[in-house]
Amino acid sequence: MTVTQTAWQGGGMARVDATGAMVSPGTIAPPGHAEGAHGDTPRTGEARQPDSTTHAHTRGDVILDLQNISLSFGGVKALTDISFDVCEHEIRAIIGPNGAGKSSMLNVINGVYHPQQGRIVFRGQERRQMHPTAAARQGIARTFQNIALFKGMTVLDNIMTGRNTQFRTGLFAHALWWGPARAEEVRHRRKVEEVIDFLEIQAIRKTPVGRLPYGLQKRVELARALAAEPSMLLLDEPMAGMNVEEKQDMCRFILDVNHQFGTTIVLIEHDMGVVMDISDRVVVLDYGKKIGDGTPEEVKANPDVIRAYLGTSH
Repeated sequence: MTVTQTAWQGGGMARVDATGAMVSPGTIAPPGHAEGAHGDTPRTGEARQPDSTTHAHTRGDVILDLQNISLSFGGVKALTDISFDVCEHEIRAIIGPNGAGKSSMLNVINGVYHPQQGRIVFRGQERRQMHPTAAARQGIARTFQNIALFKGMTVLDNIMTGRNTQFRTGLFAHALWWGPARAEEVRHRRKVEEVIDFLEIQAIRKTPVGRLPYGLQKRVELARALAAEPSMLLLDEPMAGMNVEEKQDMCRFILDVNHQFGTTIVLIEHDMGVVMDISDRVVVLDYGKKIGDGTPEEVKANPDVIRAYLGTSH
C-alpha cells in the first residue's frame, strides 16, 4: 500500500498517510464559520454557537446495548455476531462499504427486522420482537436511505405525520375537529411549527414535497423524525446525493439536534470527512461482521478498516 492510496465511498474520500493510518479529507465547516482565533478549526455545525467547541451534553450511560446480533435472510447472512452499544447524548456512526449490513442494523434497532440470535437492551429492558410502532412510542425515530415522504402532501402535512404516535383522541373526534381533538391538533401544530423554524424551512411549509429539490426533501424527512420528539434518532445516509453546501447545512442541523436537545444519534454515512468530524464513536461493518469500533482516531488507524476500504497491495 502506497502513501498516495485513496478510497472513495459514496462521495467521501479517505486517505492513508505515510504511517498507514486513514485520514479524513478535512472538516466540512458550516457557511460563515471561520477558523478559530488560535488556528483551530471548530467542530462542524457550531455556527450558531461560535464560542462553543465542545458538546453541550457530555456522553451519558449506555441506553442501547446490542449483543451478538445475527440476522439472516434464507441462506444469506446479513449480520453475524455483532455487538456494540450506544450512549446517551452521543453521535454514534455506523460505517462500512456498500452491502456491509448498515441499514439492516438500523432496521434491527427500530424493529423492522428481528434477529435470529442476540439480545437488544434499550434503557435497561430487553426488547423481544419489537414492532416499529412500539419503538417509535419508546422514543426511537428514523430517516431512510431512500426518501419516504408523501410527495403530494405539503411540507407541513408531512411533518405533522411525525406526531402520529402523540395523538390521544379518536378518529371520529378528529374528523369533526371538535373539543379535545381540536385543542390537541393545535398543540401538535405548534410543535411542528417549532421544528419548521429550527430547520429553517418556513418558506416552503405550504409547498408540496414532490416539487422540492432533493436536499430540501432530505431536510423535510429529518423534520418529520424530529416532530416525534425522539430520544434516539436513526439517520440512514442523511447526506447521500447532496452537494457540499447542502452537506454543510445538514451537518449543522444534526449537531444542533444533538447539542441543543441532547438527542442521541445513530448515523450511517459514506462521507468519511463528515463521519470523522462529527462522530463521538464509530463502529465499522464489513460483509455483515464488525471489524472496528472506537473513536474516530482509533478507527482511522485500524488496519482492518484500512484494508476494508482500500484493499491491500500484492
